Amino acid sequence: MRAPPTPPGETQRLRTLQSLRVLDTPAEDQFDQITRMALRLFGVPIALVSLVDADRQWFKSRQGLEATETGRDISFCGHAILEPRTLVVEDATLDERFHDNPLVCGSPDIRFYAGYPLHAPNGHRVGTLCIIDRVTRRMSAADLELLADLGKLVEHQIRALSMATAAERPAAVAYNC
Repeated sequence: MRAPPTPPGETQRLRTLQSLRVLDTPAEDQFDQITRMALRLFGVPIALVSLVDADRQWFKSRQGLEATETGRDISFCGHAILEPRTLVVEDATLDERFHDNPLVCGSPDIRFYAGYPLHAPNGHRVGTLCIIDRVTRRMSAADLELLADLGKLVEHQIRALSMATAAERPAAVAYNC
């Protein structure tokens, strides 16, 4: 197993992720609707909106998985944020990055993974919309386009949520000393 390498500009990427004020927030239906659609459209048992933090990946939305986060060192999404396009792993048992990963060797028994990298408004990749299956599979060009379309909906929701949160923050107070 290979842990995902640290992307260039990681400090700024993490600042961006924190500034979105989405980490560790309650589940929200607008994200859950998208992951439910992904389950049905692709016929997979697991769909996630994953945000990749410094040492973990945290799930803003999850369908078909009980865990709320996993370590970044074993995350598929940590690899996906390094890619400009959707990362597709057709058979995790044959991929040197993942063949002995505990998420492949044990529950949830990942065989297939596709993760669309989610972009913050400033362009940093902060997480993924991913689909996971317990059997190997392939994705067509149309499937990749559909996953990207759903991913762009997630990006729009993150932007809208972070803008609403920013509007609710109190204005900075200046003190004269």
